[in-house]
Amino acid sequence: MGPVEQSIKDAVVTEFHPDLIRLTNESHMHSVPSGSESHFKLVLVTDRFQDQRLVQRHQSVYKLLAEQLSGPVHALALHTYTVSEWSETDDGAPNSPSCLGGSKQG
Repeated sequence: MGPVEQSIKDAVVTEFHPDLIRLTNESHMHSVPSGSESHFKLVLVTDRFQDQRLVQRHQSVYKLLAEQLSGPVHALALHTYTVSEWSETDDGAPNSPSCLGGSKQG
């Protein structure tokens, strides 16, 4: 786990006390140098999201991670759930699409 990934995870755990967190560095799927920390997928399950619309959930995460998002992080795919919402899934968030930007254009 690189320093950017660790800083995201630490901030999210401290702020949201999640029941489940899955943070995945998806930079390798994009046109970036090897070892980059620029594209992430975050699955976050916490009852702190109870009675919040999806946009409110995302805004709270974006506000928390403003420093990372203004610097090294180019993209953050968010999948936010309450515990009861998560229990209704098949233990998974949607897969991220393949990158078609930069040198990976088809």
